[in-house]
Amino acid sequence: MAAVLLSGITAFAIVKASVPDQAATTVVSSDGTTYRTVNLSASDYPDFTYAAENAVDAVVFVKVTVKTQQQYIDPFGYFFGYGSPQTRERVQQGSGSGVIIRQDGYIVTNNHVVQGATDVEVTLNNNKTYKAEIIGTDPATDVALIKVDASGLPAIEFADSDKLRLGEWVLAIGSPLGEALRSTITAGIVSAKGRQMPEQRQPGEIKIESFIQTDAAVNPGNSGGALVNKAGQLVGINTMIVSTTQAYSGYSFAVPSNIVKKIVGDLIDFGSVKRVVLGIMGGTVNGEIASKLKLSEVSGVYISEVSKGSAADKAGLRKEDVIVAIDSTKTVSMSELQEKVNGYRPGDKAVITYIRDGKINRAGVTFEGTVDSAGVADDEGTVAFYGARLKAADKGVEIVSAGNGKVASAGGEDGYIILYVNDQKVSKPQDVIDIAKKSKRSVFIEGVTATGRPFYFGFGKDE
Repeated sequence: MAAVLLSGITAFAIVKASVPDQAATTVVSSDGTTYRTVNLSASDYPDFTYAAENAVDAVVFVKVTVKTQQQYIDPFGYFFGYGSPQTRERVQQGSGSGVIIRQDGYIVTNNHVVQGATDVEVTLNNNKTYKAEIIGTDPATDVALIKVDASGLPAIEFADSDKLRLGEWVLAIGSPLGEALRSTITAGIVSAKGRQMPEQRQPGEIKIESFIQTDAAVNPGNSGGALVNKAGQLVGINTMIVSTTQAYSGYSFAVPSNIVKKIVGDLIDFGSVKRVVLGIMGGTVNGEIASKLKLSEVSGVYISEVSKGSAADKAGLRKEDVIVAIDSTKTVSMSELQEKVNGYRPGDKAVITYIRDGKINRAGVTFEGTVDSAGVADDEGTVAFYGARLKAADKGVEIVSAGNGKVASAGGEDGYIILYVNDQKVSKPQDVIDIAKKSKRSVFIEGVTATGRPFYFGFGKDE
């Protein structure tokens, strides 16, 4: 009896020592090996009901109409020598999905959904239908912003896509295969982050890609729809699938919400995207580069060339430096570097951590913009300002082009002469820009229209 009791106690002790405790994060087996474990308590099993109910009303069906002109020749007339090319209108229809991001009618979708559209119609989950206006598009990230004339709409909250973890549950919401399957919800996990798809690009096409890859079922029609986390917050905009059959086969990709948030913010404020340029060429560190530079990890972005006079050049970066972080955020690949840089605007500053000759260094960089950035002049001498183009005039500053940003939305028109900004006299575009930069909350503009009529308008700045 004693032997049996002792055997039982010994067996229990061995099993207890080798079976992980549900509340523990690590476990040590009988042979001394340490394993990571997970908490399998009931509260950790995913419940998608709240996320689905919270997000589904903010996802809409988008129907687009594209009208093109085609030339054709009447073969009968051509045979008898009097035929001439005729023009006829061709009408095509397509569809996709969209996500309401503001209660006043702003909706984000994909550029490829609305590209070339002459008519855009949006249907909400409650079956209400609205005509939509295209506010702006960004082909480089495949993001577009449209707007309907409505208020009090069910909007979705942005989440920080940088905090997504591999294996985290997500939901895809959209209209796969057309209007008949509106508001379809599928579930999956985050399969990968920072994906690039160069084989999907057209020759010479410029893309900024750092896709979230999931195994949530996505099909044509889901484009522009929402990818949400367990809290029902937006973590991405579903954009594409990779399949040999043009239908779902396990691989779907979404633009991260952090990229989307910056793009739509620019489109609302300026009518175009304010993109910065670091001024380097290179790629993700591989084994060969790591061995050559004697790096401790095969990680980071290798610089093969630095553009003279660029932000990187002014910061002191050189060829064969390896960028490993920007503002304490690790950049293990070129796609992650692109995603991080895309979040800055002209004039923003950051600290770049890089490796040179085996030593870790840090350098401050001030990002520079393209010709469309605020305060930057183009070849014709006009200067960008909240979506408009300005140039000096005899008695003030002329709005050469109002564009599609805050200036136009507030009432600015082509030919308008700006005389005062926030009660200060202006005589050149730089005056307008400098005064606006100093303003903490709003910009108030006084002047005259192209017909000489006094007119005033103003707009708020982002805090």
